[in-house]
Amino acid sequence: MAFAEHEVLIGRDAMTVYRFLVDGLNNPLWRSGIRSISLRSGHAGEKGAVYQQTLTGPGGRPIAADFQITEARPGAEVRFAVVAGPARPTGGYYLSTEGPNTRLRFALELHPKGLQKLMNTMIQKTMEDEVVQLEQLKAVIEEQTSKA
Repeated sequence: MAFAEHEVLIGRDAMTVYRFLVDGLNNPLWRSGIRSISLRSGHAGEKGAVYQQTLTGPGGRPIAADFQITEARPGAEVRFAVVAGPARPTGGYYLSTEGPNTRLRFALELHPKGLQKLMNTMIQKTMEDEVVQLEQLKAVIEEQTSKA
């Protein structure tokens, strides 16, 4: 099993952070490697919504990484499952209020199957690189909301 998590303290209230996170169309604002993303089905930011996403894969090739929101609890958590592509991790964003701030934890988990088990070290590194991007999300949210 591959697992990675990272957490940050964002200088904004939990609902501001939640509203930004739950809309998958915001992902290119803080995650690198996204070539395209669109809402494929469901309602944006709601449980069941499916986002069609293309990432830059090994050698610069495009890879599918569509995901579905599996849980959306306002101000508390957003969980998702990758439903297309070579790797299909599950993950979640977990929010807690600390005074006027929000502590945000991002966790990813993948149970490699077949030949993926041979690439566990590379998968683990990729997941660690993904969750640490929360640092960029913190900067984007704090900057956007300070201009509003």
